[in-house]
Amino acid sequence: MRIGILGTGVMASALAEAWTRRGHHVLVGGRSQDRARAIAERLGDAVEAVGPAQVVRASDAVVVAVAWEGLDQVLALAGAGEGSMAGKAVIDCTNAVDYGSGLLKPSTGSAVQHISERAVGSRVVKALHLFAGTSWLEPTPAGQPKRTVAMCGDDDAALGIAAELVRDLGGVPAVIGGLEHARQLEEVAGFVMQLVAGGHNPVTAVPVVDRSQD
Repeated sequence: MRIGILGTGVMASALAEAWTRRGHHVLVGGRSQDRARAIAERLGDAVEAVGPAQVVRASDAVVVAVAWEGLDQVLALAGAGEGSMAGKAVIDCTNAVDYGSGLLKPSTGSAVQHISERAVGSRVVKALHLFAGTSWLEPTPAGQPKRTVAMCGDDDAALGIAAELVRDLGGVPAVIGGLEHARQLEEVAGFVMQLVAGGHNPVTAVPVVDRSQD
């Protein structure tokens, strides 16, 4: 699959590396072409540094890995408002969270709904925003279950593509519903951040459910 990544930060770089290890071709681009080129030079021929519009145009699926503050600029550079993403599966891993308070920056709605409104005709999925990108570069520790990647979206085909890419990373996709669940899912990131900031392990804050008796 040809995966386009809008973004040039740590998350974008790590996902690009992880997917190329599984045989995918990745196109990366964002607000900084120099940073895109640095990613491509580090990862080799399986990664191309191109402009945001080319990322969208030449990809089978598009991943948005951009800071909330730069999201609208990147979408504009990609031509999202003119329909460049129409029909594309768009996977959003943006964290629109205030790192001090843990609260979402949008007062209503969610980051992925924001993208859906601006990327005309796109088929958006929220996924991959809870785990650090670099965590996908390491195998799951022995004796531990695979990471569950909660996601939501309204388009079954796009959810299927997102699930395939999650499995290629070594994760287990878990669809919790449509985009009406997006804000709930995004708020989990803030919840986890606040627990970590307080010195707690978020894993122990979620009940363990024994499904073996079902």
